[in-house]
Amino acid sequence: MDSQTVSRHATEPDAPTAGTLKPNALGVVGILFFVLSAQAPLTGIAGAAPIAVALGNGPGVPAAYLVAGLVILLFSVGFVAMGRHVVDAGAFYTYIGKGLGRTTGTGSAGLALFAYCTIQAAMYGLYGAIVSGLVASHTGLDLPWWVWTLVTMAVVQALGAAGVEMGAKVLAVFVLAEFSILSVFALVTLFKGGGPEGLGLAASFSPSAALDGAPGVAVMFAVASMFGFEATAIYGEEAREPKKTVPRATYLAVVVVTGFFALVSWMLISSYGASKATAAAGKALEGGDGAGFVFAPIAADFGGWVGDVLPVLLATSLFAGILTFHNSANRYLFSLGRDRLLPLRMCRLNRRHAPWTAGCVQTVLAVLLVVPFALAGKDPVLTLFSWFSGVAVLAMMLLYLLTSVSVVVFFRRARLDTRPWNTLIAPALGALGIAGAIWLILANFTTLIGGERTTALWLTLSVPVVMALGLAAARVRGRAADG
Repeated sequence: MDSQTVSRHATEPDAPTAGTLKPNALGVVGILFFVLSAQAPLTGIAGAAPIAVALGNGPGVPAAYLVAGLVILLFSVGFVAMGRHVVDAGAFYTYIGKGLGRTTGTGSAGLALFAYCTIQAAMYGLYGAIVSGLVASHTGLDLPWWVWTLVTMAVVQALGAAGVEMGAKVLAVFVLAEFSILSVFALVTLFKGGGPEGLGLAASFSPSAALDGAPGVAVMFAVASMFGFEATAIYGEEAREPKKTVPRATYLAVVVVTGFFALVSWMLISSYGASKATAAAGKALEGGDGAGFVFAPIAADFGGWVGDVLPVLLATSLFAGILTFHNSANRYLFSLGRDRLLPLRMCRLNRRHAPWTAGCVQTVLAVLLVVPFALAGKDPVLTLFSWFSGVAVLAMMLLYLLTSVSVVVFFRRARLDTRPWNTLIAPALGALGIAGAIWLILANFTTLIGGERTTALWLTLSVPVVMALGLAAARVRGRAADG
């Protein structure tokens, strides 16, 4: 499809636009903020670290973050190599289609949308619960969690329609706030020599510490915390000099996220003492306040005011992640419309060159995923957040695996890049690491979702079912096009 064809059809009333996203809107820093927002760093630390410490390998959790970061870094080498030759808002499905065929690529597009929409819905559940509690405690206004969730959906839709630069500015404020307080805590603890047992370098990073307990559980949660870094390629069309900007942003994002999670989790463990951290995390989880494992030592260093600020930052952390996944999902829908895999109206843009129809559709999907939990009176954290987080991570890991394989196949066939490390060795090693992560996720899926085995089975099956439906739809559309 050429841009002229899109231009004739993909317009919103009173907003004539071309069928391309706004170019030169983002630099390395702007894209980096989108990626870091997707990680929702405070959410990742406060939500995942206590479980990983209590149920995984205890004080060896920081090493698990390094292992997960290494796997993602290996994956990124091939991901970036492909990105130099393919720039498209569809990212994963486009990359997979280039190597494994259009049918497989189209099928994976459904899986990518499923992953982004479910992780966003999961975050809406936790966000609604936190904001409801904050408002009730500070104002006495006690409204159900879903009221705040629906209001926020409208805000996210408005920010998404305002354009990618506006979204990046909003996210920058939130990301800097949560990164700053966690980083300052980590650095202060580091420079004062750690907690009661010192820094505990060997207790957290030695091979014996890394392999102690259930390291698979820790690696699983570490991989889950890395979710969203692939947004670097999704914004390729809107980046300044994408062949330079996207690779830099990708590598920088992986290194920053890995270093951040490893350092902060290490200093958290050090603040308790390596011999006491596992018990402290378990006690916090048993009391129903896992985040307290993280908040308590920070408050001890900086004062009681932190206890009031951190819950607010946790809410803004979730909001930043929600906005990022909204932007990622609507760009997938936009790209599918432009490629005629969805109705052409999906690539309508508004005056700010933001995906208009795709954004509206994404918001509707979020409503459809969240509202049933509200109507059923389900706990938004124990069901909506826990269940959809696990499903989204599993779906995304499958996309990573398919992308790694596609990179190897694509460059063996196209010979556009003959560097063996970038196009064969690193992608193959990354694929092996990702396959191992998928095995760990499946083996520990009940723990990941905090539910029952039956629920875990049904949620696990939803991923291959979505992929199968996408493949079937692609084949039907292919036969119709040939006919």
